[in-house]
Amino acid sequence: MSKYSIDQITLTQNHLQMAPIELPQYDEKGNLKHICEVYDFNEMREDYLLELEIRNYSENTIKTYDSIIKNFVRYIEDEKIFDGRNFLRSFKKYITELKRSKVVTQNYIYLNTVVCKKFLEFNQIYYLDEIKNPKRTKSLPKSLNENEVKDLIEAVKWEEETSLYKQKIKMRDKVILSILYSSGLRVSELVNLLINDIDFDERTIRIRGKGDKDRIVLFDKDTKELIEQYLNIRDSDSEYLFINKNGNKLSSRYIQLMIKKYAKEAGIEKKVTPHILRHSFATHLLKNGVDIRAIQQLLGHNSLSTTQIYTSVDMNTLKIFYDQAKTK
Repeated sequence: MSKYSIDQITLTQNHLQMAPIELPQYDEKGNLKHICEVYDFNEMREDYLLELEIRNYSENTIKTYDSIIKNFVRYIEDEKIFDGRNFLRSFKKYITELKRSKVVTQNYIYLNTVVCKKFLEFNQIYYLDEIKNPKRTKSLPKSLNENEVKDLIEAVKWEEETSLYKQKIKMRDKVILSILYSSGLRVSELVNLLINDIDFDERTIRIRGKGDKDRIVLFDKDTKELIEQYLNIRDSDSEYLFINKNGNKLSSRYIQLMIKKYAKEAGIEKKVTPHILRHSFATHLLKNGVDIRAIQQLLGHNSLSTTQIYTSVDMNTLKIFYDQAKTK
């Protein structure tokens, strides 16, 4: 785990003064002004989040960034911060307190450091410029085996006497699980899926992924039948494929809780999330002989090394695929 100490950080005068407003500032009575009186961090946060939205960051990412920045701003409001050196010291204290917490992960520490630095740099404030990002853990989520995936999807069931309303919800949930696994979608891609994105004849879906990049994914015959059955009983003209009772698109949080519920009903003790279904999709394809480059395309990865991480392929296996590609 990376440690923050005075010895590791060079507090240069340039970086401590690099900001739109020179600190410290004083009020009319000559008293030092707290940094939160000098900068309107909440307004700066709103401007930053708007920029992320313009850059097509996902809704989940924007929410995460928003939460991180809010928490840090609340923290520094109670600190005695009058200049860049005070600000840097308070940030180190904040990160140290996060590390001592047993409820946050090393990756969360990393994300807090990166987000806070990016937020300040966007506003031309470089008080944290000398801080190095802590290391990220590279542990992989456990994938489900084929039987567990089958049990998960089959856990969505209903009786003949079940009301039509509940049947619609159950059918929708079953389609969601089936698409997540058969197509390897991100949850953010799933909730934004439009009916017009689906080509039933070709069994393909056009996905607008990260960075506004389009890709084509596939779905199997069973999933096709489920989607068609779902659309036949759905009584909404919404352009979104998956909607709630009010006709609005579903939230990512609903998908996460829904999967957790059916995993419990299926007797699956592993943690099951949308990401784990995506991970299982890639792992099972590779296991059944699909070329890793094809999996890379289906997942929408720019880098083959990212696909290797998702599929838990060891480096020797990756070298075999690489060498085969080079000899062709």
